[in-house]
Amino acid sequence: MDCDGWHLLKNERLSVIQEKMPPGTFEQIHFHATAQQLFFILEGTATFELNGSEVVVGPRESIHIPPGDVHKISNNSTCDLEFLVISEPPSHGDRQNV
Repeated sequence: MDCDGWHLLKNERLSVIQEKMPPGTFEQIHFHATAQQLFFILEGTATFELNGSEVVVGPRESIHIPPGDVHKISNNSTCDLEFLVISEPPSHGDRQNV
C-alpha cells in the first residue's frame, strides 16, 4: 500500500491515525486478534472487504471492525481517499495477514 499516515494520538491504549490512500491502492487482507478499529471517512469512498462481503463507505460515514474480523480497505476510485482509523488497543503488532 502506497499511502501516507500521521499519528494524531499514540499511546498504549488508543491509536488515532489520519491516512491518505491514492487511487487504486489497497492493503492486504488481515485481522487483529485483540484490537477493534473504527474507520471514519473524511474524503473519498472506501471499499472494505469484511468477512468475505464488500462494504462501501463514503464521506462522514464510519465502519466498526471488531477483533477477529477479516478485513481490508481499498481505494477503487479515481480520487484520493482520506480517513481516520481509531484502534483500541493499538493494532500495531496485533495484525495477522491472511
